[in-house]
Amino acid sequence: MTEAILLVGGQGTRLRPVTVNTPKPMVPAAGVPFLAHQIARAAAAGVTHIVMATCYLAEVFEPYFGDGTAFGITLEYVVEDEPLGTGGAIRNAAQRLTGGPDDPVLVFNGDILTGLDIAGLVESHRVADADVSLHLVRVEDPRAFGLVPTDPDGRVLAFTEKPQTPEEIITDQINAGCYVFRRSVIDSIPAERPVSVERETFPGLLASGALLHGVTEDTYWLDLGKPESFVQASADLVRGVVSSPAVPGPRGEALVLPGANVADGAKLSGGTVVGAGARIEAGAVVEGSIVLDGAIIGADTRVRSSLVGARASVGSRTVLDGAVIGDGAIVGADNELRAGVRVWCETELPSGSVRFSSDR
Repeated sequence: MTEAILLVGGQGTRLRPVTVNTPKPMVPAAGVPFLAHQIARAAAAGVTHIVMATCYLAEVFEPYFGDGTAFGITLEYVVEDEPLGTGGAIRNAAQRLTGGPDDPVLVFNGDILTGLDIAGLVESHRVADADVSLHLVRVEDPRAFGLVPTDPDGRVLAFTEKPQTPEEIITDQINAGCYVFRRSVIDSIPAERPVSVERETFPGLLASGALLHGVTEDTYWLDLGKPESFVQASADLVRGVVSSPAVPGPRGEALVLPGANVADGAKLSGGTVVGAGARIEAGAVVEGSIVLDGAIIGADTRVRSSLVGARASVGSRTVLDGAVIGDGAIVGADNELRAGVRVWCETELPSGSVRFSSDR
């Protein structure tokens, strides 16, 4: 048996223009709440018990995920009374773990999509007899992440959080947000106070001589800290760029959920998802986007890399490119919304009121 802690932090406001009542992990990606993909992937890798550590009320999650039976696992919830940081959240959730002091515990962040071989990471941890194993990925620009240099054997040498100068960029390897802890190491994290594993726990373990093992895997990895990344993650799941047992349909250019109405002549591509009760009218072209339940995309509209909220309406001949349209918003005909624009829930944007290109 492998146990896991799923960290669901304060990222719920990142898609607030889409919905003011639902935390981000419950916004559908590839047809289901994003956390369903996280749980399903862990279950497929042999995890049998997950403790979800969250600062939200458990009632937000339990109606969908329940006790984990639908995923073939046992799922429990631990809610923080106040923010405890990554380390504090891990320590707080550990009260529900059942394994022994030397057993491995998988810990992963709820706002990362990765194609990581989870079972392989756990096995590598066992072979290395490490105190903590970290999944590392290489990125072109590591300045926004925590750097983790390793020696040729994979032993972690240091941690540098978000380097500020060129001299600090000593590697392109970053902390990818998935770990395997020896259970006794989790129990050594101070309880009932905020703790950062990146700034306190991991550097402290290094200083004490503990073995921290880095596993650098060349695989899909995406931080969902921005709405455009969330939309991309959904599209990549639909197209099978990264796999998830939770996708409710075959891989392909589009996922049309039951009850959706796509008119003849409308074109869907790039991993687009059309939610239940949504309507795509004739001549519309929707590429790599999420159209949530009950939304309407008007005739001859162009939608690319965008998220259209539940019950929102987008008028004819409008262009959306990298836009987020909130639940219940009305975007009139002949608008042009580009470059990360956000339209708040229930807002009404009159026809022809926003353009980026010339009318000529």
